[in-house]
Amino acid sequence: MNTNNDFRICPDTGLKWHRPAETLIKLNAVAAVVFLLVGGILGLGVGLTRWPEVHLLGPDTFYQVLTGHGINVLIFWIIFFEMAVLHFASSTLLGCRMAMPKVGMAAFLLMVLGALLNNYAVMVVGNSSVMMTSYVPMPADTLFYVGLILFAVGALINCFLFLGTLVIAKDDKTYEGSIPLVTFGALTACIIAIFTIASGAVILIPTLLWNLGFVSNIDAGLYRLIWWAFGHSSQQVNVAAQVSIWYLIAAVLFGAKPLSEKVSRFAFLLYIAVLQLASAHHLLVDPGLSSEWKIFNTSYAMYLAVMASMVHGLTVPGSIEHAQRARGLSAGLFEWLRKAPWGNPVFSGMFLSLVGFGVLGGITGVVMGTEQINLLIHNTLYVPGHFHATVVIGTTMTFMAITFWLVPILFRRQLIMKKLACLQPWIFGLGMTGVSLFMMGAGTLGVPRRHWDILFSGSDGGFEFSAAAITMMGLNGMSVILACLGGAAFCIIVVGSLLFGKKIGEDEKVGDVMIVAPVTDEEYATNKASLTIPGTLCMVAVFFVAFVLYYFINWKYLAQTWGLS
Repeated sequence: MNTNNDFRICPDTGLKWHRPAETLIKLNAVAAVVFLLVGGILGLGVGLTRWPEVHLLGPDTFYQVLTGHGINVLIFWIIFFEMAVLHFASSTLLGCRMAMPKVGMAAFLLMVLGALLNNYAVMVVGNSSVMMTSYVPMPADTLFYVGLILFAVGALINCFLFLGTLVIAKDDKTYEGSIPLVTFGALTACIIAIFTIASGAVILIPTLLWNLGFVSNIDAGLYRLIWWAFGHSSQQVNVAAQVSIWYLIAAVLFGAKPLSEKVSRFAFLLYIAVLQLASAHHLLVDPGLSSEWKIFNTSYAMYLAVMASMVHGLTVPGSIEHAQRARGLSAGLFEWLRKAPWGNPVFSGMFLSLVGFGVLGGITGVVMGTEQINLLIHNTLYVPGHFHATVVIGTTMTFMAITFWLVPILFRRQLIMKKLACLQPWIFGLGMTGVSLFMMGAGTLGVPRRHWDILFSGSDGGFEFSAAAITMMGLNGMSVILACLGGAAFCIIVVGSLLFGKKIGEDEKVGDVMIVAPVTDEEYATNKASLTIPGTLCMVAVFFVAFVLYYFINWKYLAQTWGLS
């Protein structure tokens, strides 16, 4: 039986925190930051090795560090944080008890064990430098596969606990009508995550048996097909989770309401229907797949997936503009944006992630997802440049932004080093934008994706890239350093706040402005403009112009490749 002692009411937000769920949110969030720190340190080694003038690591160490970097930041950091998001979006936002919290604790411990075993295989045993994709027939240590499988099982359990908590909220009638939009977005992430984890199990369990000698052979083409159903679909979990957080931040910092909940929910449903098919761009030169399959995935399916993200790219800033104008910030096109709380890292981090994800990640994703143009940059450094725009500028910066909100609201600690916290999104965002741009620039000039030494120094097959490509690799290295400084600042601020920040009582309000009252219907009624969101529409128009120009520039590059006349 539940008692009032099982819940805590937040004095700032009015949110009803179920204490066991609150504990699990904290544990998953802290574990996420720890693995972000590990992955970030390894990423610095990767970036400095790719800088030709520095070339920090030897070949064996480089591939070992690259493997550890990819797995820690793309899998462990992000999925641990997403488990925290699932618990928050179900139990806390719906104000109900969590389903089977003891099982949730067991799932968390299983994920920690899996992550530690995988890191032990990669970084200590040292015989698992197969990179995150771990393509067969390259073998890794048995613990490498066991760790990933245990981690995936823990994450899958959490997904089912999320669904169970939704059932409890429905039975207890803790909400009326449909579930909140943020919870709906988290449900989208959960559904895609179940598909993603199942795909991983379908291929990783046989690969483990192959590693142990029980299976004689794993078809390399089949492995790639199924692995990317896991590998790229995990990014769609990220997209659904980060967009949900964008809506949350718009609501808590601006009191904004979605322009149209029905349209936003439909866009989330499109993610479930088509977005995971975007993994096809990794397979466009694989001989085992038919042209019909490739054409469908890089045309009709991609159009719907891109449309879903563009809907959110319009409605999130649009809802903020609508709320700001309703409260009197209606002069010109951009007063609402100029007078937004840019000094609040929660907002600045979210808005920078939205712009970086949509412009850098979105436009380049369409280029990579178009079958013909993909040939220009397939398996070049352009590919990691693209996903640093989506996964790092998009997902990681969003998670960083909401963490600055969770420290006082959830952990009940004041942020330390507030001036540095205000600068952190700009430092990290600028650095990672440079990483993304210079990687994609070098990739366009042909720099390979996964080679320790792009110059092939000392070999008979040496190759001399253009001065522009070498310069971009140097600028990429400098950008990596800047991004790592921003990432280190985030870890120092968060960990320092949890350890040394001033405690906030359970009934005490946070001193900073971390939430505002929702905009009322009467306030919205004061906005009589013929265009409700002219500033957002202007930015969308600029986006489309850039989109079209870059898209057709790449077609021109493709035409020049063969030199036909």
